[in-house]
Amino acid sequence: MDLIERINQHFLDSITTFDEVRDLLAAPAAAAAERMVAAMMSDRKILCCGNGGSAAQAQHFAASMVGRFERERPGLAALALTTDTSALTAIGNDYDYDLVFSKQVRALGQPGDVLLAISTSGNSANVIEAINAAHERQMNVIAFTGRDGGKIGEILTGDDIQLNVPVERTARIQEVHLLLMHSVCDAIDLILLDGE
Repeated sequence: MDLIERINQHFLDSITTFDEVRDLLAAPAAAAAERMVAAMMSDRKILCCGNGGSAAQAQHFAASMVGRFERERPGLAALALTTDTSALTAIGNDYDYDLVFSKQVRALGQPGDVLLAISTSGNSANVIEAINAAHERQMNVIAFTGRDGGKIGEILTGDDIQLNVPVERTARIQEVHLLLMHSVCDAIDLILLDGE
């Protein structure tokens, strides 16, 4: 297979994945947007975490809330737990890397806040610990996962929302996660700005 064919195949695989999961994920994405709006309208905040590409997506989501997505509006309270290098390295060094998010959740999270937890495998130990901390703090959890949902799917409660992309390839999961985040951002703006 030459490079052009291979690149074209990525597009086709991505299109197929989006088509396969669209109906499955629209309702939980809408519920996630409504949950986040309810929290922010009650002066609560969204804490976001993930590793690697998921860390970048956590930061992207938080930036879209604090700044804007596509329309002008006041900034919304969101914080990526992946950006404070001093906290991350101190916690990782003094305690354990598995605790880099959960210690921040326990320090910053309040009842009614939302934890946006992102893990393509559903098995990221530090994201699992963050979810456990969020439950302790009486926070809502919205989990973006992949494959079979992993251990995260097993620890979510009835009040949590899972957006699971049931495919194997990490790249496809991350592509769908990004579209879901953009869809949630758009839905938040629609609810807040248009009253829908």
